[in-house]
Amino acid sequence: MSIALQHLTDIASWGFDDIIDVRSPSEFAEDHIPGAISLPVLSDEERAIVGTIYVQDDRFKARRVGAALVARNAADHIEQRLSEKDGSWRPLVHCWRGGQRSGSFASILSQIGWRAELLEGGYKAYRRLVVDTLYDKPISPRLILIDGNTGTAKTEILHLLQLAGAQMIDLEGLAAHRGSLFGAIQGGQPSQKMFESRLAKAVVDLDPNRPVFVEAESNKIGERSIPTSFWRAMSEAPRITVKSSLSARSEFLLRSYWDLLENQQELLDRLSKLQSFHSKDRLSEWIASACEGRFKDLAEGLMEHHYDPRYAKTFQRRERQDLGSIELKTLDTKTLGETAIPQILEMSKRLD
Repeated sequence: MSIALQHLTDIASWGFDDIIDVRSPSEFAEDHIPGAISLPVLSDEERAIVGTIYVQDDRFKARRVGAALVARNAADHIEQRLSEKDGSWRPLVHCWRGGQRSGSFASILSQIGWRAELLEGGYKAYRRLVVDTLYDKPISPRLILIDGNTGTAKTEILHLLQLAGAQMIDLEGLAAHRGSLFGAIQGGQPSQKMFESRLAKAVVDLDPNRPVFVEAESNKIGERSIPTSFWRAMSEAPRITVKSSLSARSEFLLRSYWDLLENQQELLDRLSKLQSFHSKDRLSEWIASACEGRFKDLAEGLMEHHYDPRYAKTFQRRERQDLGSIELKTLDTKTLGETAIPQILEMSKRLD
């Protein structure tokens, strides 16, 4: 039996025990329904072999070879990954477009006695709804931007707001990047489609009647672009600005970027990318600070001469409602929780 996906929220409401994605590992790695598990019925190599036979040789032969491979791989999954599932297990199975791969696997599971169902239209049907949510339709909840210079603990503030009961979306967390030239983290970023899947889930899980806090960003986080509708909502959103001293911000950055400070060569490589923006003398000064372990000097120099001037220009261009600003002497978690969060929540009540 196949079941049609009308809204992204349907998946959770259906109550399946597992979402089984039978596409190849590379297809799954590029993007998948959040929470799905990968049980490929054809490996990447096997899929290529069957495809070549289908195009260059004989379609019937391709189906025969493909069926044998699917059956063999299905048997492996049943004997291994699915060996502990009891008779009440109810999985939702899908492939690329709800075709032979998922149909064959679901049929085998059903013959065993499990209550397997197919996702009509497969991944393509799911992907259409993601695009519709992030590109075609306006974002329903009102956004409030947490704005401020580099190093003003905006991401940490978002998570503290969430702990206080507010709604937030951490775009940098979804994109696995801290949002600057120095923002790459170990493991790299998800694909653009995977970033969009994560963001779409975050959006549809929101209460549309309550505001949502989001960090002010450019339209790209690392190499990932913020989808059109969400970026439009951000561009029109009111803001609350966080301010702090250069010294306090540099101390916060040293805590936040500890991983980069422990890898001198990586730090130097990223500094070299600034050579087209600054004089040789200034870049040499920053390189010397990095090599000598004067990281506070480096952080302050980067903010004062690189990030702050760029932020000032961007801030002036943003014509939006200002809900207020807060000035913080320190940016430790205790101060943020006891001082910043109550003020931000109070300012958010000014939203018209």
